[in-house]
Amino acid sequence: MAPALPDGSSCPADVLVVEDDPIIAIDFEDRLLGFGVSQVRTAGSVTQALDAIEKRAPDFALLDVELIRETSFAVAERLVGLKIPFVFVTGYGAEARIPPEFSGQPRLQKPCSSDALEAALKVRALD
Repeated sequence: MAPALPDGSSCPADVLVVEDDPIIAIDFEDRLLGFGVSQVRTAGSVTQALDAIEKRAPDFALLDVELIRETSFAVAERLVGLKIPFVFVTGYGAEARIPPEFSGQPRLQKPCSSDALEAALKVRALD
């Protein structure tokens, strides 16, 4: 059974964080574990993320839009195909160029508060 968030909704057990900045990835990992997520896996590139998904599909993912020399949209496509909920994370706000097919995906603005991160997990729990 998935652990509960403070409001009683279920928390994803396995979260994949796709983030090219190790300090931000560690921050997300610490906060997610604090919310009760059992396992947080991190990937710094599209290739690493797709490999992680292939090995074991996560329950939820956080995708940094702009990775070093690439975007995370190939990862988003894979997650959509597997019906795995995810949230885009970007430091570019509304200026982030998100393809139309992903325009309805939730977004978090970096740096994001713990409340915003927890709300993103709740969105997943409602899916």
